[in-house]
Amino acid sequence: MPAGALAQVLCHLPAVSDPDLLIGCDAFADAGVYRLRSDLALVQTLDFFTPVVDDPFTFGQIAAANALSDVYTMGAEPKLVMNIVCFPSKSVDIKILAEIIKGGADKVAEAGAIIVGGHSVEDKEPKYGLSVTGLVHPDKLVTNRGAQPGDVLVLTKPVGTGLVMTAVKAGMDRAGELDAAIASMTTLNKAAAAAMLEVGVSSATDITGFGLLGHAREMALASKVAMEISFNRVPLLPGAVHAAGMGLIPGGAYANREYVACGLETAGAVGEREIDILCDPQTSGGLLMAVPQDRADALLGAMQRRHVPAAVIGHVVRGAAGSIRVTL
Repeated sequence: MPAGALAQVLCHLPAVSDPDLLIGCDAFADAGVYRLRSDLALVQTLDFFTPVVDDPFTFGQIAAANALSDVYTMGAEPKLVMNIVCFPSKSVDIKILAEIIKGGADKVAEAGAIIVGGHSVEDKEPKYGLSVTGLVHPDKLVTNRGAQPGDVLVLTKPVGTGLVMTAVKAGMDRAGELDAAIASMTTLNKAAAAAMLEVGVSSATDITGFGLLGHAREMALASKVAMEISFNRVPLLPGAVHAAGMGLIPGGAYANREYVACGLETAGAVGEREIDILCDPQTSGGLLMAVPQDRADALLGAMQRRHVPAAVIGHVVRGAAGSIRVTL
């Protein structure tokens, strides 16, 4: 759902007061966090969606990697997983569902977590994902509300999955573009999270359906800061610029543009194409981290040692909470 529409729904939830609820649904958070004791907290999240690729095993891998990402961005370790399945078993070969679940299990095993069950319903359109429970020491919890002016913004995966997949559906992708997108979407954020915990960051979030600018805006709102992002420093998937130039824009990108419009400023030659790319809804995207300036090189080094293609894309600055300035 678009971020703006979702906000209109969530505002009707009753306020919750519990000293052990460290993060609930009112903080633009990536997952809920509940303290069990002074040295242990539960991190809980779920995510599921319709197929983004034709191959069922690969779809399962992507959906699982995407769901696990919310736990990694909080600095937690995924432990228990439950499958969420919607499938038209009366009209589609059940072997396809078996392949989807096998793909998910492959990524869950790579994460070191355990599948303990799940729930399935009959549906006209396949959907798959996970409910994930992770563990974290409360003092080591990473949230999206700690960014400070002067922090450096680091992104760990290239942007453009929505654009590339839209080009694929239109039969207008070029050689290698789909493979690059799949490689990115099936990569766990496990190594990036390990580097983040090794160095220490101020704040983090993962980039998924609201696009880079949408999730950056949520971090900026939660942290009560502003941000500056340089488009030319944002890593892009092969084909992303080409797809945007042809007008192959996913529908979700327009909703994301509307969501960030009130706090968005552009400078220089930044145009519609650049904003379309930065608002592109991502599937299983990377982590966006705000790290103190004096730790930025150490973080990039930790990422490089783990073969994570991280890049500095901007800075946190003082300004109206949630505002973002995009430059070339």
